[in-house]
Amino acid sequence: MTRTVKRNRRLREDSGNSVVEFALVTPILLIVVLAVVQVILALHVRSTLTAAAAEGARAAALAGSSLTVGERRTREVLDEAIGGGAATSVSAYRARMDQVPVIRVRVTARLPLLGLLGPEALIVDGHAIVERG
Repeated sequence: MTRTVKRNRRLREDSGNSVVEFALVTPILLIVVLAVVQVILALHVRSTLTAAAAEGARAAALAGSSLTVGERRTREVLDEAIGGGAATSVSAYRARMDQVPVIRVRVTARLPLLGLLGPEALIVDGHAIVERG
């Protein structure tokens, strides 16, 4: 056989392989992309919850303020950033950290999941030192 005949036979044997390879690789690639999106979304939600809890703690820690002001401010920030209904509970209370009086705001929220893996709820705390007035 000549070289061209061998090369043509080899090319005919490989025809259709790319379709099979695409069908095998695409689902795996899709799962990886969705997992990356899930991690990014979870980190964004956690960061937003933490910032809202810290903002609420700062509002409640101001001289002459109250715990309900901190809870309300936390909910306002969450409504602006993520939308209503993200947080299942917001609670503020007085605490001590290393003998320093602080306001602690705890936010519990649902974690938006694309799949069944991972935690369903996320709990974050925000702290602020109480102002003396």
